[in-house]
Amino acid sequence: MTARQALDGTTPVKRPKDRKAQIALAAAELFCERGYHGVGIDEIAGRVGISGPAVYRHFPNKYAMLSHATRELSDAVLAATAATPGQPPRERLDQMLVELARLGVQRRRVGGLYQWELRYLEADDRDRLLADARTVINRIAQPLRSERPDLAPRDARLLARAVLSLIGSLSTHRAAIAPGRAQELLRDAGWRLLRATVTQPVRTAARRPAPADPGLRSRRETIMAEALRLFHQHGYHAVTMEDIAAASGTRASSLYRHFPSKSELLAAVYYRAADRVAAATATALGTAASHEDALARLVDSYVEMVFGQSDLITVYQNENTNLPDKDRHELRRAQRAHVEEWVRVLNLRRPAMSTADCRVLAHGALNLIVDLGNSVAFDRGAGIDRVVAGLAHDLLDVPAR
Repeated sequence: MTARQALDGTTPVKRPKDRKAQIALAAAELFCERGYHGVGIDEIAGRVGISGPAVYRHFPNKYAMLSHATRELSDAVLAATAATPGQPPRERLDQMLVELARLGVQRRRVGGLYQWELRYLEADDRDRLLADARTVINRIAQPLRSERPDLAPRDARLLARAVLSLIGSLSTHRAAIAPGRAQELLRDAGWRLLRATVTQPVRTAARRPAPADPGLRSRRETIMAEALRLFHQHGYHAVTMEDIAAASGTRASSLYRHFPSKSELLAAVYYRAADRVAAATATALGTAASHEDALARLVDSYVEMVFGQSDLITVYQNENTNLPDKDRHELRRAQRAHVEEWVRVLNLRRPAMSTADCRVLAHGALNLIVDLGNSVAFDRGAGIDRVVAGLAHDLLDVPAR
């Protein structure tokens, strides 16, 4: 204690031992809320209650926070799936589902790091995290194959991926639900996925949409198509208007006549995706013969979109934090409206289930479809879209059409 503190009765404020963890957690939450590039050091410091310069005592830059936060999240997933010697396979699987569901609830505000911000990691960090993800998938797949010896190794890994997508879905929304109930729902739905029948598709080249004839597209459509491709491949922030102009064979001056800014171009892509999702949903509901059929058609139509227009749906899911404010709010309403159609139909199909439960399961099915569409579409061969649709049906406990 200093002389001044002795005179005025104050005591020195001790720096918390976990300050670094607090900063990393605040950074992770903000990255998930507004995107890695949309967050500044001062905002992170403000959430922790310290000054901007104080952050640099713990991290040299913002990237170091992202790396630390993703590493810490990965370590938590590894801990949740760590083996207990001598456990029977079924008991082992159940323990992992319980621990993963608990972790999904506890880390709900930062789970999106895996889904949205992993692309910003440098190669070494990304490779290490992907290796950890493979370890976790194998930890689930191995006891699953012991419990279900009929499963091929790649099918067991597919079901493990599906479970992880389900658990991660809780981070894609903020729907209110009691933590204990969320854990119970995720565990039960996880078991439905692990018990699912996987029909092995024929191993041929994966179906890809036929390339459009550039001569049939207007200049505006060509610009949007190339922007979409580049946003999907590299992320919004890594792409410049000059890149889009070069890819679309357009002069930069002409490009700005169509789209005054990159954010407005992104908004145009979003409105296109929202319109297609709404149209597919309306068609599915308008042709259904029953509640069960309506839900099955919703699943099938979304699977068709994800596998047929993967660039569009991936950008639609991942880049909303980069939209202009007015468009972001409007498009989020459109996304919520789409989810609520699923919730409404699922509630009609399963009237004993609460709306909150239906909402969690609907988000789980949507996230599973997008995740698996991105990760397995082109390494599993033709027919994988039907396998993924079947898993979504099983998750929702609705027979496939």
